[in-house]
Parts: sequence; structure tokens; C-alpha cells
Amino acid sequence: MTTLTDRRTMTRTALFIGILFIAANLRAPVTGLPPILGFIRVDLGLGTTAAGALTTLPLLAFALLSPFSAGFAREYGLERALFGAMAIVAIGIALRSSGTAWALYVGTWVIGMGIAVGNVLLPSLVKRDFPHGIATVTGAFALAMGIVAALASAVVAPLAAAWGWKSALLAFLVLPLAALAVWLPQLAARTRPAAGTATPPHGGAVWHSALAWQVTLYLGLNSTIYYVVIGWLPTILADAGLSAAQAGSLHGVMQLASAVPGLLLGPVLRRMRDQRLAAASVAALSGIALIGIQAAPQYAFVWAMLFGLGAGAHFILGLAFIGLRTRHPQETASLSGMAQSVGYVLAATGPIAMGFLHDVLGGWRVPLLLCAGLALVAAFVGMLAGRDLHVSVESSA
Repeated sequence: MTTLTDRRTMTRTALFIGILFIAANLRAPVTGLPPILGFIRVDLGLGTTAAGALTTLPLLAFALLSPFSAGFAREYGLERALFGAMAIVAIGIALRSSGTAWALYVGTWVIGMGIAVGNVLLPSLVKRDFPHGIATVTGAFALAMGIVAALASAVVAPLAAAWGWKSALLAFLVLPLAALAVWLPQLAARTRPAAGTATPPHGGAVWHSALAWQVTLYLGLNSTIYYVVIGWLPTILADAGLSAAQAGSLHGVMQLASAVPGLLLGPVLRRMRDQRLAAASVAALSGIALIGIQAAPQYAFVWAMLFGLGAGAHFILGLAFIGLRTRHPQETASLSGMAQSVGYVLAATGPIAMGFLHDVLGGWRVPLLLCAGLALVAAFVGMLAGRDLHVSVESSA
């Protein structure tokens, strides 16, 4: 009995570690690019719009692939689908680092494809194998995402200065290779999800649920605001008078701060009857930080920390809602595909739209205030998504 219990504990521990390694790949390969866009633009002669597209391409891949990711899990199993996702990320990183403009864009798209599958399937895996620890495990893998992304943003500019941008981007290859090595034992003991795991891109029960749309909008608004800041914060701070090194460091500080809620939010959520107040508060925190960046950029460190805390907690809550508002892994995967597909369509428009407004208006004031307004909308939506309800019950009512 004890031996069997020990084996199960070791298996769950190995699975948990594998989840963390996969999570480390779901942000850093994308968010590590903006701090060295300057190097890339000079070398390849890219304009502002072309450079902004590098931030948008992964988000479009997230949007297009998310509805089909659950289908990959049904066909091949969650474990194999996640393994394949990490292999695709590795291929994309190698292609993006080859040095030509076409490979830069194609590789960025391929990276987005792999991350899209991981984004959708990881919450379903957590729901299936850690049903009583959804908030805790979600917080842990969000923490891993944030820490690795912060380290990547902090070191990528010095690496590019020393070795060139191609070598700096190639260094990201260590992340998917490590995840593949750690995840490999899971393939031997994989469990196929139920046949109903797949969700069609349009239709299905969750697509007719008001609660599902509230969760989707809550997560989508966070992604929109977050990727605007990810894509343009170094440029915003440089335009405000900071050096490129300082701007890159604060970019990393913001992402590190976004990991902190992963340490704290899980235990807090377990004590809450619902999450309405928490959902509204963290969204409002991001809005305050955006106003601060516009009004008092000399305190950029404070605002970067504040935005990271708010956006990180917002993201964790949005992911947790996918599990908390559903009753079984199949439904979780369906809501995850819906939320991330629609959410990333919204997010993909953010960086390009705000960059366009900057070019037209000659500054960041209006884009930042618009993003602050979106954060306030997210706070209202969070009051709805945070109610203690389930999609299945609401849909059948």
C-alpha cells in the first residue's frame, strides 16, 4: 500500500514538474522579442508596422489554432499533443533565428501555433489530474511562465548586444528542449481524453452560454491590454526618456511582477465563496498603472510593478475561471478553446491598433488611456464572470 502510494505521489510530482516546464514555454518565446526589436529593425530594415506585426502574429496563431487544439488531444491524447506542441515551438525558434526576414515571420507564426496548443490543453490537463487543486496548480504554472519570461526579457538585450540578435533568439531553444526531455516519460503512461473533448470552432453548448462569454471577454481583455504593454512598453519608456537598457529592464520587472500573484492567489481563492471582488480589483489595478505610466513616467518602476501584479492576477483568475466554471475536463477544454480563440482575436488587434494611434496622434497618451478604459470594462465583466456558477448548469437552464 505504501509503495503504491509513493509511486502515485512520484507520478503526480513528475507530472507537476512537467507542467511547469511546458508553462515556461507559453510566454517567453513571444515576450522576449520586443526588447530587441531595435536590433532587428536596423538589421532587416523593418518599419514600425512590420515590427508590430511580429507581436501580432503569435496572437493570430493563438486565435486560429485554439478551437482545434482539443481535437488534437482527442486524436492523440493530451500528453502526446502537448509533446508535439513543444516540438513545434522548438522548430519555430530555430527557424526564427536563421536571420532572414521571411524566416523571422514564419518562425514567429510557428511558435504561436505550438503555444496555442499548450495554452488550451494545459488547463484541461490540470482539471483532469488536479481537480481539487485547480487554483494552486494554475497559480504555479503562471508563476513559472512569469519568472521565465522576466528572465528572458532581462537577458535578451545584453545577449543581442554581445552575440547579435540571431544568437539571442536562438538561446530560447533551451526552453522547449528542456520541456521535451522532462515530458517524455508522460508519453508511456498517457490516458486518452474522452471522445467529447473536441469542440467545434463555432457552436456547442459553451458558445450559447452567457457565463462562457463573460469568462471569454474577461480573459480576452486582459490579453489585449497585456500584449499592448508587452509589445510597446520598451518603446513607450524610451520615448519618455529612458535608455534602451532601462526600458528593457523594466520590461522584465513588469513580467516578474506578473508572476508574483502565482505565489499568493491560489490560497486566497480557496477561501473565497466567489471571485467577483478579486476579478474586478485586479483589472482596476492594471488600469491605474496604465494611467500612471502616461501621467508620471518618472515613476515607471512603480507602474511596471503595479501593472505586472494586476495583469498577472487577472490572467491567473481568467485561466482559473475556465476550470472553476466547468464541471468536467471535456467542458473545460471546450471553454478553454472558446475563451482563448475569441480572446486572442481581440488581443491581436491591440498592438497594431495602439501603434497606429501612436503614429497618427504622435504620442502614447491616447493609446494608454484607451487601454486603461478597457481595464475598467474588464473590471465590470469580472464581476459577472466571478459568480459561483457553472456553464453546464447555466446552459441547460
